[in-house]
Amino acid sequence: MCALAHVLEEAGIATVVLASMRAVAERMNVPRVLHCEFPLGRPLGMPDNAEFQHGVLSAAFELLDASSGPVLVDYPEVVEAVETPLACALPPRFDPDIAPSIDEAQGLRAAYERAVARRGATEVGRAIDADGVAGALADLERVAAGEHWKEVYGPRLDTIAIAHDIRAYYQEAALELAGGPPPGARQAEAWFYEETEAGKTLAAARDALTEQEAPSGITFYMQPVGR
Repeated sequence: MCALAHVLEEAGIATVVLASMRAVAERMNVPRVLHCEFPLGRPLGMPDNAEFQHGVLSAAFELLDASSGPVLVDYPEVVEAVETPLACALPPRFDPDIAPSIDEAQGLRAAYERAVARRGATEVGRAIDADGVAGALADLERVAAGEHWKEVYGPRLDTIAIAHDIRAYYQEAALELAGGPPPGARQAEAWFYEETEAGKTLAAARDALTEQEAPSGITFYMQPVGR
């Protein structure tokens, strides 16, 4: 966003950047920055809190009135990231003849469908749809077990999009099951990677791909950088 701000400013368009990482904003020397000590991925701080979000936006737009720059202002309120896993019960094991991750994903299908019906949208679909989740997990299970990724996938492997779709499928189902207010920024992520069989399979497959010296572009974003 900082680089894009420079491009827009050169075109004569005034910008304000909402930055979660102060050091990056300082290095990029952006004309106007509102540094917000919020969890990454939540630039306006609190979900479903219009009053708080409007306060952040008002503070950002006020920077347009600065007589000179660069300007870097710290927003006065801090929003802490919640790292504890989301409280969400997983379905019991149903079919002992298939991999635990696949059995688990199939058990979450009804909750996922309710979530899509309620929201009218889904983030699943970059590489696979909901029907493809079980098959994608089966392929990851093969890689985690030691098969070479080219034997499983052929010459092209879009694990970043596949990992996104599996995680989105799980998190949308989990939010439907958990109910209540929106979870903290990292709670659904922690639940997926720490408590689900799919998260463990994804992590194991990533480790196997790394050992197979797969290109870093295939493996890097299969998990958040902090993991």
